[in-house]
Amino acid sequence: MTACLKFLDPEKLQNLELPEIPETNISIKEVVYRSSLHHIEDDIPTHTESSRFNSFTGYQTLTERDESFKTKESVTVHCGFYDENGGFRVSAADKEYMRYCKVVVATCAFGGGDDLHQPIGMTENSFRKVCYVAFWDEVTRAAQEEEGNMIGEDNKIGLWRIILVSDLPFSDQRLNGKIPKLISHRLFPMARYSIWVDSKSQFRRDPLGVLEALLWRSNSSLALSEHGARSSLYDEAKAIVKKHKATPEEVKVQLDQYRQDGIPDEKRFNGKKALAEASVIVRDHGPSTNLFMCLWFNEVVRFTSRDQLSFPYVLRRLRPPGVHLFPVCARKDLVNSFGHRRKVKPLVKDAR
Repeated sequence: MTACLKFLDPEKLQNLELPEIPETNISIKEVVYRSSLHHIEDDIPTHTESSRFNSFTGYQTLTERDESFKTKESVTVHCGFYDENGGFRVSAADKEYMRYCKVVVATCAFGGGDDLHQPIGMTENSFRKVCYVAFWDEVTRAAQEEEGNMIGEDNKIGLWRIILVSDLPFSDQRLNGKIPKLISHRLFPMARYSIWVDSKSQFRRDPLGVLEALLWRSNSSLALSEHGARSSLYDEAKAIVKKHKATPEEVKVQLDQYRQDGIPDEKRFNGKKALAEASVIVRDHGPSTNLFMCLWFNEVVRFTSRDQLSFPYVLRRLRPPGVHLFPVCARKDLVNSFGHRRKVKPLVKDAR
């Protein structure tokens, strides 16, 4: 049986070096992140009164949202970490550790919902060059300590460096999880590449080999799995409501905006499914990809936290080069899925 995703042989993986990030989109050379200097209270539209925008995200207006999709050499966008009081705090030691990561495999568990699955299948080359980082809050640490999983003196459990986060900015823990998932470039300022793995999954392949197979070989900048069941964001919206993953009212607000913005109900985009399954995200940290991830994050803040619903919207509006939607069988080759073990405990109230 032929493997769905062909990796380099172990000897080549052992000697693999990081290439420079190619300029797949020379029209975007710089992404500038909005700070508190751009905060104008009078410019906040009335509909954000019930939104999740806060001092972490900044208060993006619809005008700013529209401007952020216009491609130019220097693009200014909201992208979390709005000011020093915006939440998602980590220790100085953890910040120092994160600053020196060039390649990152990241996961998170907030609210105590999932266990930590140790990665397998890596070479010594990746063991030396890759940071494995798991973001936890105190609730998750307490839940794991009850199971006998204690953080060591090296701040690790197995291969994972555990980074404890305080002052989480959202009451919705799914939304807190989107911070390391979608805007990892804001957490790892020197990283050139990252791989996101949902906490319900065990990563089972060599990270450098995954980067080579999904990005470097095809000159791609962002790689995700095609959705296994659906192709259209409008079909996905119906499934989200049916499975009670978001309310019909909030989904309607999102779809009404997308229809107003001219997003068609089409099942294909550039010859592939228009819908992605985002439990594994492989990406570079170049300007084009960073912009894409910022805009994606802003959509899940503005509307529902179902990132599969907003991904095709950003893809169609931004139309970036180098997006690789790989087949579902490849995703199954990358991770073992275990599902969620416990119900996540929500925060009592927003931190901001």
